[in-house]
Amino acid sequence: MAYFKVKGGKQLKGEIVPQGAKNEALQIISAVLLTPEKVTIENIPDIRDVIKLIELLADMGVKVEKINNDTYTFEAKEVNQEFLLSEDFKKKGAGLRGSIMIVGPLLARFGKGFIPEPGGDKIGRRHLDTHFRGFEALGAKFEYNHDEKFYSVDAKNLKGTYMVLDEASVTGTANILMAATLAKGKTTIYNAACEPYLQQLCKMLNSMGAKITGVGSNMLTIEGVDSLGGCTHRMLPDMIEIGSFIGLAATTNSEITIKNCSIPDLGIIPKVFQRMGIQMEFRGDDIFIPSQDTYKIESLINGSMLTIRDGIWPAFTPDLISIALVTATQAKGSVLIHQWMFESRLFFVDNLIDMGAKIILCDPHRAVVIGSNREQKLRGITMSSPDIRAGVSMLIAALAAEGTSTINNIVQIDRGYQHIDERLRLLGADITRVE
Repeated sequence: MAYFKVKGGKQLKGEIVPQGAKNEALQIISAVLLTPEKVTIENIPDIRDVIKLIELLADMGVKVEKINNDTYTFEAKEVNQEFLLSEDFKKKGAGLRGSIMIVGPLLARFGKGFIPEPGGDKIGRRHLDTHFRGFEALGAKFEYNHDEKFYSVDAKNLKGTYMVLDEASVTGTANILMAATLAKGKTTIYNAACEPYLQQLCKMLNSMGAKITGVGSNMLTIEGVDSLGGCTHRMLPDMIEIGSFIGLAATTNSEITIKNCSIPDLGIIPKVFQRMGIQMEFRGDDIFIPSQDTYKIESLINGSMLTIRDGIWPAFTPDLISIALVTATQAKGSVLIHQWMFESRLFFVDNLIDMGAKIILCDPHRAVVIGSNREQKLRGITMSSPDIRAGVSMLIAALAAEGTSTINNIVQIDRGYQHIDERLRLLGADITRVE
């Protein structure tokens, strides 16, 4: 297994361009199954999860052509549905969390879908009930084989309906939305997720001939159409990478310019980091983070401790909670980090404590960080990445620490961050990938 060896304590400087959005890519690429016509997608990130999904589509019979480093064309004229019952599909699908996203398009176009229980991060329970309850509301029936952990879904005649989702799941909303585009009649999805990535999916589907209104709100209305055509779609930059680079700059006292950020689509993300005392300048669509010897966490108006909590968009995204936490370790002041969505996402803080960070883990969802104001340096250690975001948080800590750190299980980082070691070296980081 590959690992990173990081010599920390160096200030970084330069420009960095965020990759295409991972969480958008898994939805957008799955949507190519809705049409037999050619679909061109630009700004696709070269990361493990996305490449595995593209390979899975190719195994299903989708004609895939790589135009350049970040642009692909897809033509799902012929889809081998027998492959979906093969052991090869069960193995590959089980290793990819995003594989669940192909079910909605398969139901819409072919009336049936299959999927093994997907894998992914070990950050807590992420059930699929929202997906399947939505499919059921449209008229689908599903069976779950507990022994093989394999779902079979049948939907010969999807019909539009009104539904209220039990949670505003991004992937659940996207999956149901894709199924509804070719259903008969009108579908209304209330309590829908409204993240920019979901808005992007709606815009893409509408450009293919779908009839979706309410985009950007928590109520989507879909008028079913008979068929969808091809299109060209460009994905947004990854907001999680942008937030990670803001945290990286502050934690390592570095001067970094993040290019082409699509700032209007970042929501509250910049504001949360500003409340942690991080200065930033918006230069057109770029974000400039100056070197800061100190950054002070705000208190609430009544003087009590600031709480940073995740939530449903437009609240702070849960994927940046780990980044905010590690950033706070070098700040002046204290903050309560509240990660309510996933019960295992904060357990990586044991590694930060071993590095010298002052953190009190209150329970699986909450941690108090007492910032050192750089007076007590982090120290390099050996650690292992449990998930994508924790892995990058550890990497940021290692870059800020004195001495050498080793980060194992970096396959988790590779699932979400494109050539991260190569891009950080261009900023001056001393990081080596050891195979």
